[in-house]
Amino acid sequence: MTRQPPPVRTISRLAWRDGVLTPGERTIPEETAVSLVYDGGSHAVMMASPVDLEDFAYGFSLTEGIVASLDDVTEFERVDYEEGVELRLWLRGDRGAALAARRRMLAGPTGCGLCGIDSLTEAVRKPQPVIGDLKLSPADIEAALASLAPAQTLNHQTRAVHAAAFWTKADGLVALREDVGRHNALDKLAGALARHRSADILSASSQPAGAAEPRADETSAQPETLAGIVVLTSRISVEMVQKSAMMGAPIVAAVSAPTALAIRTADEAGITLIGVARSDGFEIFTHPHRIVPEKLAHVA
Repeated sequence: MTRQPPPVRTISRLAWRDGVLTPGERTIPEETAVSLVYDGGSHAVMMASPVDLEDFAYGFSLTEGIVASLDDVTEFERVDYEEGVELRLWLRGDRGAALAARRRMLAGPTGCGLCGIDSLTEAVRKPQPVIGDLKLSPADIEAALASLAPAQTLNHQTRAVHAAAFWTKADGLVALREDVGRHNALDKLAGALARHRSADILSASSQPAGAAEPRADETSAQPETLAGIVVLTSRISVEMVQKSAMMGAPIVAAVSAPTALAIRTADEAGITLIGVARSDGFEIFTHPHRIVPEKLAHVA
């Protein structure tokens, strides 16, 4: 067993600029193979930044529906090897049996979100419904976006990693996680919020009146609704929406545009999806009722 490297390295390089080769250095992100092992069986191998890996283990378990809450994990262990890191989790009996029945195996490169899924139904699974009456102003969205850059420590050094963050009107930036993979960053954020969850990050109306009981074949219960916005530095693909729904995120905003399937999935999940979010504004693709301008704009 060996100690894993830090999340960044400084390397020598030659830069070609203005017709001249100049020697120098650049700080680049590290990535390592991370194996997620449940009850002694390997489930997924992802390439990830070797930081906040306990958050990653718990967040991946939650957003993939392997567990419904951290209470379903009875034990966690991290084991470092020369080749990478094993994140070992032991599950409560019924959860372990349900996972074995799914027969799902993932093996992917950096940030791979759908590799190895054994059915089309699983790939486009119906999202968890997100409810709640959270409303934010355009200024709040802009404030959430502006809070990211100062907190992106790894990206400041490398300009090569993604970030996922959670922001609330009451507390501002609550948590931010970074990774070479955009899915990994979101999983790490999910794990961080779940491990340190408190009442002030949850919506007061997390359960809809008259909500139906989950079906017996569902792998997770209705998520509690977060009282804030999930902010992403990446594009919005369908699996990012699926993971956000599992987190209970009522609003998701990203600097890039969503895919058409991501929009349809967010609409079905009840998520307010915001894309192309820059310093000069943003675009709302689904459920715009949660974004309420201080002064309503009148279009001629």
